[in-house]
Amino acid sequence: MIDLALHVLLFLFIAAFIAGFIDSIAGGGGMITIPAMLLAGIPPLQTLGTNKLQALFGSGSATLAYARAGQVNLRRQLPMAALSAIGAALGAAVATVLPGEVLKAILPLLLLGIALYFALKPNIGDVDRHWRLAELAFAFTVVPLIGFYDGVFGPGTGSFFMLAFVTLAGFGVLKATAHTKLLNFGSNIGAFAVFLAYGAMLWKVGFVMGAGQFFGAQVGSRFAMKRGAKIIKPILVVTSTVLAIRLMADPTNPLRLWLGW
Repeated sequence: MIDLALHVLLFLFIAAFIAGFIDSIAGGGGMITIPAMLLAGIPPLQTLGTNKLQALFGSGSATLAYARAGQVNLRRQLPMAALSAIGAALGAAVATVLPGEVLKAILPLLLLGIALYFALKPNIGDVDRHWRLAELAFAFTVVPLIGFYDGVFGPGTGSFFMLAFVTLAGFGVLKATAHTKLLNFGSNIGAFAVFLAYGAMLWKVGFVMGAGQFFGAQVGSRFAMKRGAKIIKPILVVTSTVLAIRLMADPTNPLRLWLGW
C-alpha cells in the first residue's frame, strides 16, 4: 500500500487540475498526470491504472459541460462511446503482449502531422460541414480503433479523435472537441475496467486527482465554448507539438536509436 504525504497529494491535485483544463480543450492531459504520478513515486502499472480512474472525472466533467451547452447529444452518441470503450478494453487487455516499439517510434511523427494540419489549414473553424465517411462506418471503424490505441498506449488520443471528427465527420472545431470528450470518456471506462481487474488502482490518489480533473475540465470547457476555434486550434497545435517533443526526448524512444540520436 502506498501512503503519500499531504503535500504530494496537493501537488497531484494541482497537476490534475491543469491536465483537466488542457484536456477538455485539446486533449493531452496524460502528458501532465502520468509524469506527475511517476515523480510522486507511484509504480508504472499503478500509474497507468490510476491515471484512467482520475481521467474519468475530467472527461466526464467536460462531456457534461458540453452536453449542457448543446454541443453534443449524449443519447445519440452513446453507441459510439460504447464502441470506444470496447476498443479501449481490448487494447488494455493486449497491452502487455503487444510490442510497443514501433508505436512509440511513429507516435511523435503522427502528432507533429496533426499539429501541422490544424496549424496550416486556414478554413477549419466552428462551422460544421457534411460527413466525408458514412456515420455508421465511422462508428464501427475509426472510433474503436482510436479507443483501442487509448487502451494500448494512450498519449494523443484526444488529438486523434479531433482529427477524425474534423476530417471525416466534417465537424467544426468546437463540436469536434465536445464529441471527442464523450468518446474519450468511453475509452477511459473501457481501459479502467481492465486495469481494475488487474488491481492496478490507487483509490485515494485517483479520487484526489479526479477532483482536480473535474474542476479543471469545467473551467477549460467553458473557456473553449466562449472562445471557440480561436483558442481550440492553437492549444491543439501546441499540445500535440509539446507531446511529440516530450516523447522524442525519452531516451528509450526507438526512433532516437534508429536515427542514431
